[in-house]
Amino acid sequence: MRIGFIGLGTMGAPMARRLLEAGHDLTVHNRTREREAPLTALGARGAATPRECARDRELVITMVSDTPDVQAVVLGEEGAALGMDAGSVLVDMSTISPATTRLIATALGEHGVAMLDAPVSGGSEGAERGTLSIMVGGDPEVLERVRPVLEVLGSTITRVGPSGAGQVTKAINQVIIAGTYAAVAEGLTLGLAAGIDIEAAHAAVSGGAAGSWCLTHRGPNMIVDHYPLGFRTRLHRKDLGIALDAARELGVSVPVAAYVEQLETSLIGRGLGDEDVSNIARIVREQAGLESEG
Repeated sequence: MRIGFIGLGTMGAPMARRLLEAGHDLTVHNRTREREAPLTALGARGAATPRECARDRELVITMVSDTPDVQAVVLGEEGAALGMDAGSVLVDMSTISPATTRLIATALGEHGVAMLDAPVSGGSEGAERGTLSIMVGGDPEVLERVRPVLEVLGSTITRVGPSGAGQVTKAINQVIIAGTYAAVAEGLTLGLAAGIDIEAAHAAVSGGAAGSWCLTHRGPNMIVDHYPLGFRTRLHRKDLGIALDAARELGVSVPVAAYVEQLETSLIGRGLGDEDVSNIARIVREQAGLESEG
């Protein structure tokens, strides 16, 4: 398929590479143009603007940081919408506001372009391995058209409702993750403070009802107080902001998510926003009187 891919960050770059390796005809664009080079070296074409990236493409995928970024790369002066033909599809895999998603979908629809919101979960590991969980909002027939492409990127592809529903589902995901990270940090800090064999304790609880992806894959980071990048704290904080806005609009109380948002805001203020989000354990450790590298 002829695909345009916009946004080559921690998640987008490996996703685009997987599409290229799967044999798709790929054009790429990134605001920092140097990030296109590893992909153009493998055979992709670079594009100077989102509009150019979208020209003559059957499918355009966006994977950028925030709601204003998606609006700019899709509907801006040199946005992808200006290069897309009627009958083509835009799949936004960013995490943005559900309301803005619906507005963009409506604007594209007026020009005969279909849109799916398809945010993902699984971190940079999932992007590298093609094992992302993809939450899709939009027309089921459009999803079936692009499903073979999404299957290169994710092992779980679930339509959750109409336009915007994918973003609501991602908000649910981020609220749950927030609470899980906080609980894992508190539990492991309890063990560290007690002076027990924390690696053995980690293995023991991982095999029981407390087991989770977070405990298995990020618990070791928390134990050694080292947080190599999987998903940036500042981006999770942005996602929680979207979730908290949605919760306020719906009158839903999410106090755990609000608490974690405060922890992440503090970490970002300390210059730690580009570490992995498991670094909320830094604060839990400090509150327990354990030394932290940060």
